[in-house]
Amino acid sequence: MTENLPRLGIDIGRVIIDGPAHPGGGDTAFFSGDEATMLATPEVPGAVETIARLVPLFGGRVWLVSKCGPRVQARTLRWLAAHDFHRRSGIPRDHVRFCRARADKRAHCLDLTLTHFVDDHPEVHAAIRGAVAQQYFFGPQRRPVPAYGRPTPTWTDVERLVVGSLRAASPGHP
Repeated sequence: MTENLPRLGIDIGRVIIDGPAHPGGGDTAFFSGDEATMLATPEVPGAVETIARLVPLFGGRVWLVSKCGPRVQARTLRWLAAHDFHRRSGIPRDHVRFCRARADKRAHCLDLTLTHFVDDHPEVHAAIRGAVAQQYFFGPQRRPVPAYGRPTPTWTDVERLVVGSLRAASPGHP
């Protein structure tokens, strides 16, 4: 039954695209810089490599789910293309979803029957609570992570906990 298969959702901003680390002005460089400046926004360390290792463990059932407006959506798609993200990560171009409000990520989680979700924003995690069993609070958090989530400061932490959850759910899982 496909509903029981593990499915992973991943946020983009501050989880894959490291706007705050941009040498030319943090997030502002991605959001309002010219094209070259926007494209120079770095990746979060370890993101693409880790995602590339997770995609096969999920049988390709991995989606990007991001909250942004139309302008930032277009910039995000151009950044993903310019960084050869889809080839490098193994996530197909048609596995990218956008919504306009953080709470709207819940509808995507339900539609895709996601079992795991990586996001940096506590408001998203609160909105998807009960819809996604395994919630990973990525990066530094200002407040303690609630009991329904797992703190994952780095992609190394994400990989360790996700792989552990897959092994626990299916003891024969690699």
